[in-house]
Amino acid sequence: MPHSPTIMPSSLLRFATAGSVDDGKSTLIGRLLVDARGVYQDQIDALRSASPEGKLDLALVTDGLKAEREQGITIDVAYRYFNTARRKFIIADTPGHEQYTRNMATGASTAQLVLLLIDARKGVITQTRRHAFIASLLGIQRFVIAVNKIDLVDFSQAVFEKIRADFESFAVRLSIPSLDFIPVSALYGDNVISRSPRTPWYHGPSLLDQLETSYVDGDRNLIDFRFPVQWVIRAQRRAYAGQLHSGVVRPGDAVVVLPSMRRSVVRRIVTWEGNLSEAFAPMSVALELEDELDVGRGDLIVRTDNIPTLTNHLEAMAVWMGDDPLDTDRTYLLKHTTRLVKARVDTLRYATDVNTLRRTQPETLSLNGIGRLAISTHQPLFVDHYNQNRHQGCFILIDPDTHHTVAAGMILDRQSSEPSSQHSDSDFSGAPGFPSPPAAPQLLTPVGSRVGPGERAQLLGHRPLTVWLTGLSGAGKSTIARELEARLFGEQVQVSRLDGDNLRGGLNRDLGFSAADRSENIRRAAEVARLFNDAGAVVLVACIAPYAADRQRARATIGARRFMEVHIHAPLEVCERRDPKGLYRRARQGLLQDFTGVDAPYEEPRNPDLRLDTSERDLQSCLDRLIRAVLERIRPVGD
Repeated sequence: MPHSPTIMPSSLLRFATAGSVDDGKSTLIGRLLVDARGVYQDQIDALRSASPEGKLDLALVTDGLKAEREQGITIDVAYRYFNTARRKFIIADTPGHEQYTRNMATGASTAQLVLLLIDARKGVITQTRRHAFIASLLGIQRFVIAVNKIDLVDFSQAVFEKIRADFESFAVRLSIPSLDFIPVSALYGDNVISRSPRTPWYHGPSLLDQLETSYVDGDRNLIDFRFPVQWVIRAQRRAYAGQLHSGVVRPGDAVVVLPSMRRSVVRRIVTWEGNLSEAFAPMSVALELEDELDVGRGDLIVRTDNIPTLTNHLEAMAVWMGDDPLDTDRTYLLKHTTRLVKARVDTLRYATDVNTLRRTQPETLSLNGIGRLAISTHQPLFVDHYNQNRHQGCFILIDPDTHHTVAAGMILDRQSSEPSSQHSDSDFSGAPGFPSPPAAPQLLTPVGSRVGPGERAQLLGHRPLTVWLTGLSGAGKSTIARELEARLFGEQVQVSRLDGDNLRGGLNRDLGFSAADRSENIRRAAEVARLFNDAGAVVLVACIAPYAADRQRARATIGARRFMEVHIHAPLEVCERRDPKGLYRRARQGLLQDFTGVDAPYEEPRNPDLRLDTSERDLQSCLDRLIRAVLERIRPVGD
């Protein structure tokens, strides 16, 4: 059973810059480093002496190659490190030129956040879209869009809002759960370290504030324990060194070594500082096992009750990085974690146009092309899909003649309908925060379906999901659910909506509003949503669901992989001003008892999948963010 360790919020943020040539990436990072005192004074003096007329060229802080300084562009990825009182940072300043897109993908591959620059004079262009698409494919959850050179358009709010609208209309089909926009002038420092008085219309944080407060610990996969062995240490006892790609491990845990399938128990967790009582991703440790097993580099240690998929047939989205185009008649080398195997690309299923995100059918993939591949490996691999586990779900293809990396791939979830390979949603039941649902009476025998989830997903073109909208009365749950239903239907999604009032008017008309009846109301709604999900549909549930425990039980009933909690937030005073049904007025007059927010509690979600504040954002903005997040879950780009 997976553990949930106590982890303090991360003090380290890895982020990458992205954007087109001359958008000002290097200048912005230079400004950030200089103003945040991330560069020593002697370095600044040396750069100033190397700059024309003795004026400090901020781009030289990161553009260190001679060719970069001569051409005024970034060619290779430049890594810089700095820290503030609140956080440490690792920056990957990546190239903007189309020729070096592969370097951009390399720099962004380990990032937790992408800082995407847009020239205020040019707006959203092809390279902007290409970098955004690649970053979303790489599973980066947080985007900060810096509209740079705002000084060259007279700090125009209209220009800023136009760029925001253009990018959001493109990003609605990408996997970007968190999207923030900041107007900046890298040259003069406006809104970089502190808010600028020259943009009085902008009320958000400065760039540094945004970077210091972005929460990224929630991106960690602490459920699926994956430990690829990198090195065998031979001392008094054999120990196996490596980095935890995901999950948590403790002494006493039952584990299995893949591919040998030999079982053992973790005896000790060893580090230079001493033995540990637990380790979690991304720590580097050595594991001692109770049994002396034949374990070597390339083997994978996992928990006995949570084994990844064994396959030699991969479906993957890939960014082609080779100068020579994809050749389906060639044999490549495929590197997955610490394993290296021979592989062939069986089929190029399609490529993706980065401007329109439409699928095309070219004969091959060329440099910077992005497409879906069907790949066969000479030896089977144990894999997870990329959205579940970034480390275990990625690979690179290598030209065996030149040893150059020719492609980076992200493994897709095929959702096989064969019972032996299905990923059961019940894997999450019983985990901390996901209580196991009550057992069915012994006289009942659940009857399974002969139609598998993969077959339903293939027919419908999407996966099932329950979108649970919770919030106070008047926050906007039902309004958003209705509009979301129409938007998803327009996207050819099989969608149904369960509204709290509709349920109480029929299925749950026998229930009152006591705490017990509220819990039963939510239990029934969750059971109905689960049945809809089993049929392959997307379900929108709009219920107040005031108690956190009830929402956790709903998640366990439906399955964590098919559950998305969305907190529709508005302050109580805002909800009371709206009062669309007159319920708050009646509750204040004593005509309604146990009304949530007045004389009954509402327990706000602590870590919802998405939080929408309807007092700060309009309906359209909330819908755009929500539909992006939903489409990411049910129909990942390229899947």
